[in-house]
Amino acid sequence: MKLIVRALAAIALAVGLLGCIAAPIEMTPQTEQRLRTQAPIRFLLTFDDGPSASSFYNPSLRILKGLASNPVQPDLKAVFFVQTRAPRAGGSEIGKGVMALEHRTGHVLGFHTATPWHTNHRSLDDAQLEQALSNGTADIQAITGAAPTLVRPPFWNYDQRTFAGYQRHGLKVLLTDVSANDGKIWGFNGSPRRRANMQRQVSEVRERIARGELPTVDGVIPVVVTFHDLNRYTSWHTEEYLQILLDSARENGLAVSAKPFYDDTAELQRAALARTVERSGQAEHLPGFWGWWWGGNSR
Repeated sequence: MKLIVRALAAIALAVGLLGCIAAPIEMTPQTEQRLRTQAPIRFLLTFDDGPSASSFYNPSLRILKGLASNPVQPDLKAVFFVQTRAPRAGGSEIGKGVMALEHRTGHVLGFHTATPWHTNHRSLDDAQLEQALSNGTADIQAITGAAPTLVRPPFWNYDQRTFAGYQRHGLKVLLTDVSANDGKIWGFNGSPRRRANMQRQVSEVRERIARGELPTVDGVIPVVVTFHDLNRYTSWHTEEYLQILLDSARENGLAVSAKPFYDDTAELQRAALARTVERSGQAEHLPGFWGWWWGGNSR
């Protein structure tokens, strides 16, 4: 399993360094016409793999600060998919404190892993999977007072068996529309083509919106965006990423809500649940490398 993870990381890093990002999809008159009948979008921010256990310039805390105070929109709320028992994340005392702070400040805690490492749930046998799901949901409930309702499978990967496990624990799978491709935590974790990456992916989202594929919730279309709060580069550029998302929407002809990001916890939860996967076998879109690797995520 470790060899597979390393191979995946190496491929992702190589693709990122090569900068193979296609140009944004050109908007046709037909797409422009269809967009006029659609609601404005609102970006739904999510973060994977945290919380950071670092005692030095903790990136998770830096991201929380950037969400609370930035030039774009203050007091933003996000979904944090946490690793509750990873020693470099939620399995540490610092990590537990960060998760508690995330909850207190109105963010949503979703389940990612409850194993010592970032383990693909499909690699766990039935007993291990059940134990991980029981541990993770209990860990989050101990912080928030309620069982989590959202799960993001590690590596975006799930099958009928793991999906059924999520359902038994009241968890719904939330994937993403846009990925910052910032999952590289150690080594080179910068993103020199972050703007081009966002512009391309937002253009793909625009096409899906024009085809009527994304739901409207509370008068807006939630567009799910994924970052990683263990990545220090991401934490240093939180405010810049917010502006890039707004610029990418404008440059791709998308109308953005007066509030371009979620700042209300209840609205955030409703939007996230509306974007979850309903059936394990339905085809789902994943941006960039992962969409290619998992073959469109249809299983």
